[in-house]
Amino acid sequence: MLWHIFRSISIFIHRAAKPPSPSDFLDKLMGRTSGYDARIRPNFKGPPVNVTCNIFINSFGSITETTMDYRLNVFLRQQWNDPRLAYKEYPDDSLDLDPSMLDSIWKPDLFFANEKGANFHEVTTDNKLLRIFQNGNVLYSIRLTLTLSCPMDLKNFPMDSQTCTMQLESFGYTMNDLIFKWLDVGAVQVADDLTLPQFVLKEEKGLGYCTKHYNTGKFTCIEVKFYLERQMGYYLIQMYIPSLLTVILSWVSFWINMDAAPARVGLGITTVLTMTTQSSGSRASLPKVSYVKAIDIWMAVCLLFVFAALLEYAAVNFVSRQHKEFFRLRRKLKEQQRQRTEEELAQQGLLFQSFGLALSTGSAPEMDATPVFADLPPGLGFYDIRRRFVDRAKRIDTISRAVFPMSFLMFNVLYWLTYKVLRHEDVQAAL
Repeated sequence: MLWHIFRSISIFIHRAAKPPSPSDFLDKLMGRTSGYDARIRPNFKGPPVNVTCNIFINSFGSITETTMDYRLNVFLRQQWNDPRLAYKEYPDDSLDLDPSMLDSIWKPDLFFANEKGANFHEVTTDNKLLRIFQNGNVLYSIRLTLTLSCPMDLKNFPMDSQTCTMQLESFGYTMNDLIFKWLDVGAVQVADDLTLPQFVLKEEKGLGYCTKHYNTGKFTCIEVKFYLERQMGYYLIQMYIPSLLTVILSWVSFWINMDAAPARVGLGITTVLTMTTQSSGSRASLPKVSYVKAIDIWMAVCLLFVFAALLEYAAVNFVSRQHKEFFRLRRKLKEQQRQRTEEELAQQGLLFQSFGLALSTGSAPEMDATPVFADLPPGLGFYDIRRRFVDRAKRIDTISRAVFPMSFLMFNVLYWLTYKVLRHEDVQAAL
């Protein structure tokens, strides 16, 4: 008899201690039997709901200068407390629920203020996580691919550093109802193997608040700043070194004989066209900004040097042919003097007596008075005068062989010192 009584009590205790079925528990938890309303925020008419956020960056890339945006894949995690979801029926500290249950509970209306495009991930199922704790805390995690706006300052391109932001804001709830804040530890985490093709993502992240004030109220907003430093290896190989070699190639013209006009003109025109093509290619992947970029200064100076080398040969060729102009002018002056002398002597009747004197004394004073050739001594022969002008032209080539490289070297020192040292330090101080 006592055994039957003990057995009945044991069965009763066992049935009383047995937890409800999962279906009954979820029906009660999600409001079908408890009156839970997903349209009403927790602590309705009470203090605002504090939502703690953190993100894990799975991939970071596609930083585009033309559209000034960047693309990244993140796990966005939000955690808040909803007392209506607290439970004691199960001994587990937390319950992982199916993502379809998200439609049955209240969620913050978070959106990305600087978003240009976003995608959810549904392969092989919705990439969402819903976890509920015994004390009513809710963890909501979702995987997103975002395209976010990133205004860039390209004055130092391609030696620039950029700061891209991500802003998380509430769309409909003011700060009287909802407040976002960052997780105290590990608010922004980055995958260990994350690499960018052109940039280096610095470890420090700028966490802050960007509360927005609209005419509809004050809305909570938090932001994170990503500091990116461009690696210019690609631009050295594709832009700087080819343009440098093109400028050096234009200097070969100074060692070519000045009589080889087709070779020197062809080389000069080729280098000018090559620099023009390279300059156009450097701007193809950049937006049409109104200010001057570092790459623009480099390309413009390189184009100026190759164009100056072409003009240098024009000056050399012009000077080397001045002896022809000299003799043409001398023949013209002699003819004019002879005609004037003949006219004067014809009037005096002494044409045949003074003809030789007129030829010997009339032209020299006129030649000495010509300013272009005033520095030439009188009485020089054709070959002597020609050699003098050729020597002048050769002297221009000789001077150019030293002036052009030295000038370009000085420009390089100033250029790299300005953009890699001085401006780089200013940017780092601003960050």
